[in-house]
Amino acid sequence: MSHSWIHLPRSEGTASRQAHADLPAGTYEREIGREGFFGPVTQMHHTHPPTGWTAFEGPLKPRAFDGTRIEPTDDGPWGAAPLLSNASMKMRLWRGRGRMDHLARNADGDELLFVHDGGGELYCDYGHLSVREGDYILLPRGTMWRLDTAEPFAVLMIEATGGAYRLPERGLVGYNAVFDPAVLDTPAIDEAFRAQQVEEAWVVLVKRGGALSRITYPFNPLDAVGWHGTLAPVRLNWRDIRPLMSHRYHLPPSAHTTFVGPRFVVCTFVPRPLESDPGALKVPFFHSNDDFDEVIFYHRGNFFSRDNIHPGMMTLHPGGFTHGPHPKALKAGLAGAKKETDEVAVMLDARDSLAVEAPAEAAEWTGYVDSWREAPK
Repeated sequence: MSHSWIHLPRSEGTASRQAHADLPAGTYEREIGREGFFGPVTQMHHTHPPTGWTAFEGPLKPRAFDGTRIEPTDDGPWGAAPLLSNASMKMRLWRGRGRMDHLARNADGDELLFVHDGGGELYCDYGHLSVREGDYILLPRGTMWRLDTAEPFAVLMIEATGGAYRLPERGLVGYNAVFDPAVLDTPAIDEAFRAQQVEEAWVVLVKRGGALSRITYPFNPLDAVGWHGTLAPVRLNWRDIRPLMSHRYHLPPSAHTTFVGPRFVVCTFVPRPLESDPGALKVPFFHSNDDFDEVIFYHRGNFFSRDNIHPGMMTLHPGGFTHGPHPKALKAGLAGAKKETDEVAVMLDARDSLAVEAPAEAAEWTGYVDSWREAPK
């Protein structure tokens, strides 16, 4: 049966004519939205900041986790325990000390890696790919791979459990907007790849249903001499993303969608000019995103809507309450103190509630829920 949302564009009381711009004096805008900014929305106007709570009790609250407190592992990617998860995805922060001595294979779903710190050489079924800080590497389900590096590293891993990643629809802005697919790099069968094809025993650790199986070969199974087709790992660096912008309107996070997974999306916030129109909001608007849980991993820079957040941290705003900029960021935005952002962050919006796993709870900053309180005057 076909269906459609009920659309009743109405205005009641004192309200702006345009969302996120020219707010009535002394008011704070709150957006109530469905389907994570992709569905119908209404902008409410309040006389107090919607995050002006004095107490927040119970399991539904904003939470923050310090990824720099996650212990390194020598056991490869499967040694990194999930931090947040639901039936559609699992998020890990893998901190390694050096090269992998085995191959990994995820039989549960596509794996999206984001290199937070370090870099190195990635070898997989399809060949060799150099990776560095700021790279996304999308590994199709079932790909065998390993990371070879002599330096410590940190990699955010987002598994699309039981599903695959796709690119978002570009709509009116066209196929080449945000990033041109021509910038996506694929592995090469080059001298470095051929040099690692040794006749020595190699182990593949395969994850299926969350359990590990160990397969041993008397040779390196990354022994391909060529391939052709339309399925392969791809690399995208955040520096190749050209964000959509409007000088008169603060675009919602959905405009920054980079990859689409099953029942979740991955967005990337990169440096951009701030809105220059005098009446336009210059910080994220307060919003009640009731259909999605929102996660942001902070990679680098100055996070203009947050206080006391440093690179390597992660925040979780479950669906069901209003959230938005911290008081200091809101004041700076209203004053037009900054002309551009200098943050890089990865956002995940999940359609289903996310479970907080024990390793995340052990690294939690429990004072985050109180960080919206203004200091006594």
